[in-house]
Amino acid sequence: MQEAVLAATLQWPVEGVPDNPRGWLVTVASRRLVDQVRSDHARRERESTTAAEVPPGDVPDTDDTLLLLFLCCHPSLTAASQVALTLRAVGGLTTAEIARAFLVPEPTMAARISRAKQRIRAAGSGFRLPEAQPEREERLRVVLHVLYLIFNEGYTATSGNGLHRADLATEAIRLARLVHTQLPDDPEVTGLLALMLLTHARRDARTTETGDLVPLADQDRTKWDRRLIEEGTTLAKTSLAGPALGPYQLQAAIAATHADATTADETNWAQVHALYLILERIAPNPMVTLNRAIALAEKSGPEAGLALLSTLDDDTRMAGHHRLLSARAHLLEKTGDSTAAYEHYRLAAKATASIAEQRHLEARAAKLKR
Repeated sequence: MQEAVLAATLQWPVEGVPDNPRGWLVTVASRRLVDQVRSDHARRERESTTAAEVPPGDVPDTDDTLLLLFLCCHPSLTAASQVALTLRAVGGLTTAEIARAFLVPEPTMAARISRAKQRIRAAGSGFRLPEAQPEREERLRVVLHVLYLIFNEGYTATSGNGLHRADLATEAIRLARLVHTQLPDDPEVTGLLALMLLTHARRDARTTETGDLVPLADQDRTKWDRRLIEEGTTLAKTSLAGPALGPYQLQAAIAATHADATTADETNWAQVHALYLILERIAPNPMVTLNRAIALAEKSGPEAGLALLSTLDDDTRMAGHHRLLSARAHLLEKTGDSTAAYEHYRLAAKATASIAEQRHLEARAAKLKR
């Protein structure tokens, strides 16, 4: 996500934000956004076991690990190298384990990690935190983004038979806890940890016993980990109490809104949409727009969601992306256009390397052919 430049073009109140939204999330988020615009210094964007096995009290209070995280996330490295080196040096995973997680041969991963180390040496980086505050802020942004990538790969694997890799998700949470222990007052660090906990709380409900994907609307919410949800919600509230507003804080607020609903029908979609609208304005990204389209469809009907999705058709980053295809299929199905929905489900299934997602999308297509 690129840094947002709001300036005077932002109209307030934000279109789509209810005057009296249920709950605290939009109210607090909106206030933080107004504060940022008025003060004209919007912050840079920051980018199976369960997380309960790594409770806050068990996180080691060690500056050395944080230093190592900063070193592994050196800006001279590619994102793939940053992730691999972080998992190897900080997470303690073996090269073979990392290779299996990302479905590449072990020699390939070993070479990637080796090159990353050589590049850091060539850059002359010592084992120390950057001294200048702007450089520290930038490096922290990279650290958070790397942890976000590790968690996302663990939560929904981009390829392979299984939907998720609990070991990667749990390791990302452990490292996020460690960073939060060292930087408890940073709102984006707090927001990222909250987002991970609130999302990971749903893990046991996301698949059937045979490993088939269960959409959010169909999940048995009694399987959600309420302890993680309570902790994540508290952290999300804390993160929004600061003077600035960032992407992880907003994503945590969205996750908290979903967690607050005891059934899918009780989801406050107006609030979810409003939060995505704010997120889209401070950190524009096609995936944010896609998610906003889904929320808009729930709030205002599938036709409205499809109209918003159409704005992504010319975005080269989304060309042929399975998430855009599957979202369109879902909304087309809601309009009653079974033929078009069937075609898009089939296209989406072919476009993803995740076997679990393929099975789910093919099953949705087959259902429309009955």
